[in-house]
Amino acid sequence: MWNKKLCMSTSTQYGIDISEQIKLFAEIGFDAFFTGWNRELSVPELVKTAREYNMIYQSIHAPFGKSAHMWGEDKVKGDIALDELTACLECCCENEVPIMIAHAFLGFEEHNPTQSGIERFGALVRRAEECGVKIAFENTEGEEYLEALMDNFSGSPAVGFCWDCGHEMCYNHSRDWLGIYGDRLIATHLNDNLGIRDYNGNITFIDDLHLLPFDGIADWDDIASRLVRCGFDDTLTFELNTQSKPGRRENDIYAAMPFEQYATEAYKRACRFASKMH
Repeated sequence: MWNKKLCMSTSTQYGIDISEQIKLFAEIGFDAFFTGWNRELSVPELVKTAREYNMIYQSIHAPFGKSAHMWGEDKVKGDIALDELTACLECCCENEVPIMIAHAFLGFEEHNPTQSGIERFGALVRRAEECGVKIAFENTEGEEYLEALMDNFSGSPAVGFCWDCGHEMCYNHSRDWLGIYGDRLIATHLNDNLGIRDYNGNITFIDDLHLLPFDGIADWDDIASRLVRCGFDDTLTFELNTQSKPGRRENDIYAAMPFEQYATEAYKRACRFASKMH
C-alpha cells in the first residue's frame, strides 16, 4: 500500500509454519509481521526469513498468561512472571526486534494495582531502557493496571502504548484510549468485533473476536481519523484470528478458507483501511 506499511499477525491458528506465513505475507504484499513468543521459538530463524523476503519484524507479543502474577504478593509467582517477560525482552534485544507488546493485566475481577506490581514492571522497564527495546503496553481488561503503568513510567523512553481498537470496543466500553495515550502510541492492533454481547455490559473474553476489518461494528472512518489526529504515521498492524471463541461462530468462515485466500482478504481489508489514513 503506497505510503503506508502494513503488518500482519502470525499465529499458530493458521495451521502452517510461521516461516511459511512470513513468505506468504511478503508475496501478498504485506511489509511486516509480528509473532508471539515462547522459549522454544527460534526467533533467529524468523529473523533470517524476514531478511530473505525483505520483511520487517515489527514486534514480539510477550506471553500474558502470568500478567496478574506481576501484581500479586506471592513472590515466587511474581518472580516467575517477571523472569518470563524479561526473557522475552532479551530475545527482542538479541534479535533487534524493536518493540515488545505486553499486557498490563489478565482477569476481570481485580481492580487494585499494587506497589509490588509497579516494582516488578519497573525492573522490566529499566532493562528495556538499557537494551534499547520499547515496551508497548496494550489496552485490555484491567484498565487500572494500564493506567498505573503508563502514569508511573511516563518519563521512560522505553515505554509506549499499543492501541487495540477491538479491545476498546469489547473490553473498555469504547473508552477513548487514543485521547488518553495517543501521544505515546507506538503500535496498533487493528481488528473488528461485535462489541459487548451481554445486555448488562459484563465483559468477557468471548467478545474479543479479532474479525477482519469491516466484518464487525467498528467505525473504520473514525478509527482512521483518530489515528491521524494523534499523529500516528507508523506501520499499521492487524491482529486477526481465524478461530471462533468458545460458543461462538463468527470466525468459522475464516477457518473454512484456504489460508492463502484468508491472508489475501486480510491484505485487501488492510489496504482499504490504509486508504482512509489521510
